[in-house]
Amino acid sequence: MTPLIKRLEPEREYYFAEGCYINELSNAEHDPAVSIARARVPVGVTTRWHALTGVVERYLIEAGQGEVYLDTLAPQRVSAGDVVLIPAGCAQRIGNTGDDELVFLAICSPRFQPQCYQDLES
Repeated sequence: MTPLIKRLEPEREYYFAEGCYINELSNAEHDPAVSIARARVPVGVTTRWHALTGVVERYLIEAGQGEVYLDTLAPQRVSAGDVVLIPAGCAQRIGNTGDDELVFLAICSPRFQPQCYQDLES
């Protein structure tokens, strides 16, 4: 793999039906071990219950505050600097309980691919 610097391209952000905005920062076939996406959850929004098949996910909270829901655990408050480790196949969602946008990096290993996503509310 050749060294590379990927720049944030705000215009690449898109709305995902889960209930948040996503900007794929790094997700490529030549780097299958990991993907990184920047997620934005608007104030008052909680994403849909979902799981990732065969993919471990980590949320690195960059800004805002919220609550993370994981399987049957009680909701956990999160804020900037917190890291949430989500095992493969774990039911999950996150809600913005603050006054500003909740922004976090979603770091997946192996890399996120659409076929691993399971909407648990449909």
